Amino acid sequence: MFDFDKWQEIYFSVKQNKMRTILTAFGVFWGILMLMLLLGAGKGLQNGSNRNFGSDDRSSIWIWTSTTSVSHAGIPKGRYIQFSEDDMHAIRQAIPDTKHISAEIMAGQRWRRTINVTHQNRTGAFSVYGVGDEYFKIKVFIDLRAGRTLSTLDEQESRKVVMIGTRVAEKLFPNGESAIDKYVYFHGIALKVVGVFHDDAQQGRMSERIYMPLSTFQLTFGQAKRINEIVVTPKQGVDPFLFESQVLGFLKTRHKVAMEDNQAINAYNYARQAQSVNQLFTAINFFVWFVGLGTLAAGIVGVSNIMIITVKDRTREIGVRKALGATPGSIVSMILSESVLITALAGYIGLVLGIALLEGANALIVATGSNLAYFDRPEVDLNTAFIALGILVGAGALAGLAPALHASRIMPIEAMREE
Repeated sequence: MFDFDKWQEIYFSVKQNKMRTILTAFGVFWGILMLMLLLGAGKGLQNGSNRNFGSDDRSSIWIWTSTTSVSHAGIPKGRYIQFSEDDMHAIRQAIPDTKHISAEIMAGQRWRRTINVTHQNRTGAFSVYGVGDEYFKIKVFIDLRAGRTLSTLDEQESRKVVMIGTRVAEKLFPNGESAIDKYVYFHGIALKVVGVFHDDAQQGRMSERIYMPLSTFQLTFGQAKRINEIVVTPKQGVDPFLFESQVLGFLKTRHKVAMEDNQAINAYNYARQAQSVNQLFTAINFFVWFVGLGTLAAGIVGVSNIMIITVKDRTREIGVRKALGATPGSIVSMILSESVLITALAGYIGLVLGIALLEGANALIVATGSNLAYFDRPEVDLNTAFIALGILVGAGALAGLAPALHASRIMPIEAMREE
């Protein structure tokens, strides 16, 4: 049942010691505010780093070729290794842990990696890629802004369709003009735009790409089953590093390349980068919680000290209460309630202000169009925030417990002797 008299007494106690209460509450408020801002900044760094991964599956392995650097099986070094679609089929059959596999091939020569693409009287130079039918099962985080991705039927039927990046759309279809079902022209053919995407990787430069079905690309540029890169992902639960070594070993054996030759057939494993980033942010989160909880602990110590002073100042009052029949439990309840009230109120204000500042920073980044390389969407998980507030309230109760127990043991006769 709500004890109005007890809360009225707490109100008068706080009112009589305004400055002391404000300073104590500020310590708690500042502690949780700093914790929220540190957590938000840490999350912003993590989001920014994740954005630099781009749209690729975090377990994907990208494999490319060059010339051999080691003689092997009687074949001198300097031989160029060329992948084909047959390599993909062979990997699928030989390595059962393969989940998705696709190809990527880029138009143009080494000295010119862009193709002039036109729509009506507008022209731009962009990178054009032919990709396999599972490509967009690996580019799982691509931001599809309009239309659809390329499909298996597009590949099987060699359809003259393309997906274009947002930067391509801005150049060829300005002023918000829809690109879907419109035609772009390059290499003497017309291709229908079926999708518009955005890719955050490399600060958005990956959005300057145009994707078309691999079979269409091969017919257009006369590549005849040749591919530049193979991208592959392992099944769920498979060790990505062991899987990488199996795929590379298989391809080196198939193309008669020495196992130690990392130039002829090389790979980039996203799992390795993800592992490094996760280790880094585990350390950062530990540091954030260490500093934040340390700041909170300082505020809680302040609450404990203020309650000790409160009990000291109210010794005579407590003695009179006990002489009039107040139980030790009621004395403990009164002191603890004041401690919890100060802690909870100050902590809640700090939490709300911290979240508001993070939301304001996020809104400012969006409004100004800032594209920071390693910082994006500072935020705090609400569950984490309320867990921190719960810990804070519990710590506030513990902070007031010792002074409350001391107050409950005060004998009325001793209290009356206090000056």
